[in-house]
Amino acid sequence: MKFTVSKRFTFEAAHSLPHLPEGHKCRNVHGHSYIVEVFVTGPLDARGFVVDYAEISAALKPIIARLDHRNLNDVLPCFTTAENVGAWILEEATRALPLTPPCHVDVYETAMACVRVER
Repeated sequence: MKFTVSKRFTFEAAHSLPHLPEGHKCRNVHGHSYIVEVFVTGPLDARGFVVDYAEISAALKPIIARLDHRNLNDVLPCFTTAENVGAWILEEATRALPLTPPCHVDVYETAMACVRVER
């Protein structure tokens, strides 16, 4: 059997996409109330877990803290699209959870707009 567990996190952040054309609303500095959901898939361990939710929380807390109430343009080394935010979080989470790495991350910029980044 294969199991997938997930844990959600939230953060508030601003960003701009200066590479977009003049007149595009996302070119301007604006903010989002992000929701990030991290998914880990695998077999059950000796405890009966894929991974303990507390381990996910402990690994993601410092990652989310680096983004919360920040301008993402000052944090990420790339354009701060939802796709790149998700890829950055997935890479950081993979380093933080090396034994049970996440298989994908969902990033919601709004209640209606989401991107999934998969390995």
